[in-house]
Amino acid sequence: MTTTDFLRLTGTSLIAHRARSLLTALGIAVGIAAVVLLTSIGEGLQQFVMAQFTQFGTTIVAINPGKATTAGTSMGMFGTERPLTIEDAMALEQLPFARAVVPFVQGNAEVEFGGRRRRTTVYGAGPAMPEAFRMGVSVGRFLPEDNPAAPRAFAVLGSKMRDELFREENPLGQLITIAGSRFRVVGVLESKGTVLGFDLDDTVYIPAARAMSLFNVEGLIEIDVMYEEGVPVDRVVDGIRRLLTARHGRDDVTITTQQQMLDVLGGVLDMLTFAVAAIGGISLLVGAIGIVTIMTIAVNERTNEIGLLRALGAQRSQVLSLFLGEAIVLAAAGGLAGLLLGAGLGQLLRVFVPALPVQTSVFYALLAEAVAVSIGLVAGVLPARRAAHLDPVEALRAE
Repeated sequence: MTTTDFLRLTGTSLIAHRARSLLTALGIAVGIAAVVLLTSIGEGLQQFVMAQFTQFGTTIVAINPGKATTAGTSMGMFGTERPLTIEDAMALEQLPFARAVVPFVQGNAEVEFGGRRRRTTVYGAGPAMPEAFRMGVSVGRFLPEDNPAAPRAFAVLGSKMRDELFREENPLGQLITIAGSRFRVVGVLESKGTVLGFDLDDTVYIPAARAMSLFNVEGLIEIDVMYEEGVPVDRVVDGIRRLLTARHGRDDVTITTQQQMLDVLGGVLDMLTFAVAAIGGISLLVGAIGIVTIMTIAVNERTNEIGLLRALGAQRSQVLSLFLGEAIVLAAAGGLAGLLLGAGLGQLLRVFVPALPVQTSVFYALLAEAVAVSIGLVAGVLPARRAAHLDPVEALRAE
């Protein structure tokens, strides 16, 4: 049997049973489209979260109290023998590679002005926060350089908090009440939006030492160090660890680099993308069952043809290849249609649901097509083997 004969027989068989071939390919197409669409959503979500996470820069090291890490993520904030202090932050500013050091405290309190009240997140921070986290000031200024241990009672508002409390009124110089204490507004930040579930616009920023007193906490929950570009991160970590060990008398802090955070986050999101791909892949099993069923029916219907081919000298391997070829063509055609359908649905989602991040991955698309072809190959093996092992004489007698 020549290659031309092989292609002609395969094509003729598929065309002769158009409806059956179409339905079989459709089963694979639906499975591939599901895989492509779900992985596009997963990939888009991963890129969106990573972009959100890295918008603050990649040269930041987080220091948390307590010596405990789990998979690179700090857990020390939940318990420690010696807290991080404002003095620790001041000492870290003296490191040669330290570009900005931000002491950090977080709490929740009611903010009031002119009879308007709003409960929100209050961040205690240092004056270097805008530089470290790339935050712009739209009105006024951020917290000024002050005595870190005894700063003045100043406050900076997020853009949404400013709108909620002051409406059209100028907030600069006004006194607001936070958890019963009065603070003077010195600035309003530019809109930053929601980052990883935290609305950075619906917030108030006050000096870290004031926040510690306001929330009655003994230490900082975190110190963030922004280091100079080009400095090896290992040198940064070693320098921080040596300094704090000397101050605390032992190594009792958890230091997490931005790359460690990204690695952990990326690993979680990769698992999420793989999980949704696996869910979509379940539908491919239905397509595989369809191919087995259709190819088994084809063998039964074409028993006479198989007997004639064998009688004319066709080898078993050629008959096997003929039916495998049909199964692979059906799966490949269905896979290609599924790729187009899945990518098209992804684009429609981007148009009609702009808030949903959708990004079609070329890797997963090619992998899905390879899986489709593999399914055609595996699903067609049993029917093809049965056809190849039919006795020519008995096959010719079949009706």
